[in-house]
Amino acid sequence: MLVLLGCGVVANVALAKNKGLGGGFLMVNIGWGLAVFAGVIVAYASGAHLNPAVTLGLVANGATEFGNAAAGIAVPVDPVSVLTYIAAQLIGAIIGAIVVWLAYKQHFDAEPEPANKLGVFSTGPAIRSYGWNLVTEIIGTFVLVFVVIGFGGGRQGEGGLAALGALPVALLVIGIGASLGGPTGYAINPARDLGPRIAHFILPIKGKGASDWSYSWVPVVGPIIGGLIAGWSAIVLLPLLT
Repeated sequence: MLVLLGCGVVANVALAKNKGLGGGFLMVNIGWGLAVFAGVIVAYASGAHLNPAVTLGLVANGATEFGNAAAGIAVPVDPVSVLTYIAAQLIGAIIGAIVVWLAYKQHFDAEPEPANKLGVFSTGPAIRSYGWNLVTEIIGTFVLVFVVIGFGGGRQGEGGLAALGALPVALLVIGIGASLGGPTGYAINPARDLGPRIAHFILPIKGKGASDWSYSWVPVVGPIIGGLIAGWSAIVLLPLLT
C-alpha cells in the first residue's frame, strides 16, 4: 500500500499524458505522506512496520517485541523476526511497484525519457555526490526514526509503532520531504527504494534504460545508519527532552 500510493503519485506527476503531470514536488510530498498514512492503517497487525530503518531503529532503542499489543499480537525481537520483517517489507515494496506499473502501463509506454520512468520507482540525487547524498539520507532518516520513537513516548519496549496513530507519522513524512527531500528525493526507507528498483529492473518497461545500480546503495545504507543512530540517540536524548 505504501509503495503503491507513493510511487503512484510520482507516476502521476512525472509520466507523459497524465492528468497530474507537472504537479510538482509538494504534490509528491503530500502523496507520500498519505501513502504512509494508508500503509500504517492496514499494517496495524505488524505494529505498522513499513520501513527497515524504523525496524532497526526500534531494535537499537531497546524494543523487545514487535506487533500490536492492543490486538494481542506480540512477536519477540530476535534475528529471525527482524529478518522476517525486513524481507516482508522488501517483498511488499516490489509488489506495490509492479501494481503501479500495471496502473500506468500506457503512460510508461508514452513517456520518452528513461529517467522519468526510473524516477517513478526509485530515488536519485539532484546533484550526484555519493558522500553528501549519504549524509542527506542519514539526516532525513534520523529525523524520521527519532521523532517516531518520540511519538511512542521514548524507548519502544512493547509494540513499537502499534501505539502510534497514522496521522502524525504521515505529517512527519510530508515535513521531512518538504524540508530535507530536495537533494536526494528522500528515500528514508531502504525497502521503498530497493524494492521498486528491483521491480524496474525485472519489468518489461518499454524504453526504460538502466536501473542506476551504482547509486542504489545510498538509499539503503544511509537510512540504516540514520535509523540506528536515532534509536541509540533516543535512549539518551529523549528523556532529557521530555
